[in-house]
Amino acid sequence: MPYVTGGKALFDSVLQYGVDTVFGLPGGQTYEIFDAIYAASDKVTLITTRNESGAAYMAFGYACSSGKVGVYTVVPGPGFLNAAAALSTAYGCNAPVLCLAGQIPSHAIGRGIGYLHDIPDQLGIAERLTKWAARIDHPADAPDHVRLAFKHLQTGRARPVSLEMPLDIMAQQAEVEMLAPVTYENVEPDEALIDAAAEMLGAAGHPMIYLGGGAQHAGEEVLELAEMLQAPVIAQRAGKGVVSDRHYLSQSYPAGHRLWPEVDVVLGVGTRLKYPRLHWGTDDDLKIIHIDIDPQELERISTPTVGILADARTGLRALIDAVATRNSSRPSRKDELTDLKQAMRNEFVQNIQPQMDYLQAIRDALPDDGIFVDEITQVGFASWYGFPVYQPRTFISSGYCGNLGFGYPTSLGVKIANPDKQVVAIAGDGGFMFNMSELATAVKYNIATVTIVFNDGAFANVTRAQTQRYGGRVIGTDLHNPDFVKLAESFGAVGYRAKSPQQLRETLVRGLAENRPVIIDVPLPDKTNPWQYLLLPKVRPKPAG
Repeated sequence: MPYVTGGKALFDSVLQYGVDTVFGLPGGQTYEIFDAIYAASDKVTLITTRNESGAAYMAFGYACSSGKVGVYTVVPGPGFLNAAAALSTAYGCNAPVLCLAGQIPSHAIGRGIGYLHDIPDQLGIAERLTKWAARIDHPADAPDHVRLAFKHLQTGRARPVSLEMPLDIMAQQAEVEMLAPVTYENVEPDEALIDAAAEMLGAAGHPMIYLGGGAQHAGEEVLELAEMLQAPVIAQRAGKGVVSDRHYLSQSYPAGHRLWPEVDVVLGVGTRLKYPRLHWGTDDDLKIIHIDIDPQELERISTPTVGILADARTGLRALIDAVATRNSSRPSRKDELTDLKQAMRNEFVQNIQPQMDYLQAIRDALPDDGIFVDEITQVGFASWYGFPVYQPRTFISSGYCGNLGFGYPTSLGVKIANPDKQVVAIAGDGGFMFNMSELATAVKYNIATVTIVFNDGAFANVTRAQTQRYGGRVIGTDLHNPDFVKLAESFGAVGYRAKSPQQLRETLVRGLAENRPVIIDVPLPDKTNPWQYLLLPKVRPKPAG
């Protein structure tokens, strides 16, 4: 058995799982990990960021856009906490992210002595932000703990995990037996439940399929079943792109709301079904079939008519085979749903301006396989229903976390995971400034994303709420900004300004051809309220009369 330090035992165990990129900042409690990274520099790329927050967001973007594990490493205490918002985003968005955290000397943990970077119960905090977290207390324990970490990353619901190791254990040398990676089989769905669901779908007059992020790897199966049933497919954020928006069955979230009153059977795949259940409304005439890999999710909001514990692809494949024997030939809904798609698009273009014109400009310039990273901004909100997506994992969002400032660093991780694809991120002026220091990281490593900063000099969503709900008592929302073009240039990036959708389209084409970091400043003083197509009223049970 090799005689190695704890830090090397930890990192070499992680490398066995095909990890090729690590994001992070070196610090006193992680020196041994970085020495192990140095030794493995022919196998792994290190991206050193300017803040732990940026490192964790980049790992998140890497994971969301590729489906692979995104790895970051941070010092304990402040470093771990700086990354906590991104870790919670990975939890909310079901992203396979591995946090490797340092820790103070083992003898001092929990004693409050005041060692550098000490915080109370770091492991307990990690346990509440992850699917699983553990501390490694001896170098020989590292391989088994890493194996457990990857078991949690690769089975069940994908969510982040965290491993911490005290600095004295990292430096300690011991004989360590490395453990080969283990693969795991998918859970097979219950045949009786599949048959029950197939009976309902086969007899349904107006079926619907509603997708979440858990279906991102099952696009072929979703489309096959949807075509068999002529069922519209609805997705908001996490499920976008599973079925191309060019297909008539792929409908926007607001279109799903329009169809909802007539739906008699809804099939939810890899989704909480939160909005249909809690906002659109349910009644006794609606049957709910729910496929999810997480048993807690099947019962979280309400008990479905049929709840199937399965991976999306495995469950859908079984369901397709069962529905085929129970589903009579259905007339095509192509004309009806094509008309609905166009009608909704016309509404968006008419009512949500100038956001829709700017989104169309981005879509025109971005290739089909290009990746769009949204933000908590007025254009970002509109993108949830107004930006067409054609392939899986090409629309990246922070989901229900809705954390301002996630987009720019996340987009850098997306580009690193997908070097051959074009990546466009949007941001408001407020959100961009949260992590604009990562421009230095982008230039250092030539991470060639294009970021569009929609600049209105305010936290606009708060301004609208204060104006509409508090009689115009606006406070704390106005912003002082730099010249974003000059800011980009000062970092060594490319800076442009575009003052109209047409200018943005032309500038974006030029920016994508630069093959280096680009920032485009877009003044956006006036815009309509994008929430009118997101905060939708209850439509079930149907109103009397």
